Amino acid sequence: MSEQFSLLESTAPTAPLADRMRPTSLETFAGQTHLLGADSTLRRAIDKQLLHSMIFWGPPGTGKTTLARMLAIQCDASFISLSAVLAGVKDIREAVATARENFQSSGVRTVLFVDEVHRFNKAQQDAFLPHIEDGTFYFVGATTENPSFALNNALLSRVRVYVLKQLEAPDIEHIIRRALADPEKGLGELNISAADDVIAQLAAAADGDARRSLVLLELASDICDEQPDGSRLIAQSHVAEVTRDSLRYFDKGGDIFYEQISAMHKSVRGSDPDAALYWLCRMLDGGCDPHYIARRVVRMASEDIGNADPRALQLSLDAWNVFERLGSPEGELAIAQAVLYLASTAKSNAAYRAYGAATKFVRQTGNLEVPVHLRNAPTGFMKDLGYGNEYRYDHDESDGLAAGQTYFPDGTASQQFYEPVDRGLEKQIAEKLAAIRSRK
Repeated sequence: MSEQFSLLESTAPTAPLADRMRPTSLETFAGQTHLLGADSTLRRAIDKQLLHSMIFWGPPGTGKTTLARMLAIQCDASFISLSAVLAGVKDIREAVATARENFQSSGVRTVLFVDEVHRFNKAQQDAFLPHIEDGTFYFVGATTENPSFALNNALLSRVRVYVLKQLEAPDIEHIIRRALADPEKGLGELNISAADDVIAQLAAAADGDARRSLVLLELASDICDEQPDGSRLIAQSHVAEVTRDSLRYFDKGGDIFYEQISAMHKSVRGSDPDAALYWLCRMLDGGCDPHYIARRVVRMASEDIGNADPRALQLSLDAWNVFERLGSPEGELAIAQAVLYLASTAKSNAAYRAYGAATKFVRQTGNLEVPVHLRNAPTGFMKDLGYGNEYRYDHDESDGLAAGQTYFPDGTASQQFYEPVDRGLEKQIAEKLAAIRSRK
């Protein structure tokens, strides 16, 4: 569905506080100084009213929609809003027709804003391309997903991507104070106040999300008690109540999801148990499925520890099994134990590298036959064909090793995929393999 309206109209008093307090000028916009600084490309474009098509990429509550509306206001442009969750190609056609009519009838330019643009499929994204090129409208898309993966290359080539950052605590506190003080759109006329420590508590709970901070503020204002003088004071207990069951932003399957699991994995690899535990707790706090984390921990045990400490793999599997048996919240402790052990023990990616090298070799050499001496001969016919005739049984050899016997396909030189590192148990494995390889 599309929506066209005047951006200068006041927000209805019944609207949520977050909507009523939406900034309408750069002076009241909090954060994103890297985009709106005096020398920035975007700020110069706004000041000179030189619009261009763009994508705003950032976490929820960082001002993507607000900034798009402000662009239209600052540049005296009409504003049409589409939600990719609800709109289809028909809505896009209607928006195009409206934008064309705006310019032909009154010379007014149009900003076409598409929220959650990553939810449009390829055909829907392609529908914008000719109209961006011929200047029918200025396209502004908002997304929480990485545009490199979520948007078509054809669309990306016609827009500029601006990255919005998570808001800092001082920015959130400023937004809360402005809402408390504003008598027209905020809570000023209700004579509601909050101490600095309570405002800081609200800002921390918002987790960088301006919209969330105002939602929490409005909820807290609804339950705070009236004082004898008629004023109302938001206390820490009120903030604790409205944030009691809240989870931090995690965005399963999105960028934050993969960034945090990557951070935990790299912390394990870098032998920093404290950082690894921090990222584990961040993910759990954000609502990540512990089963997913347990699976990734098992992978880490093979990829980054391997035979330097084989106990790591068993401990990781045990932790997964414990979580399956205990569930939450008791089971997470076993996963944490495994993460701490993996981060603290000797590291080796020799198994990981060997597997990769062997896989590559197999793909390059194709379907080579098994040498006759390595084949089993369970039937007389197979024995007559010579299967296994020249095989030497290692346990019958000196030191349990049939020195000189080959195990690769005929005509293929022996390969050395596995190179144990000089750490942990692999140090002993390396010494043993060196002796065996020298005899062969």
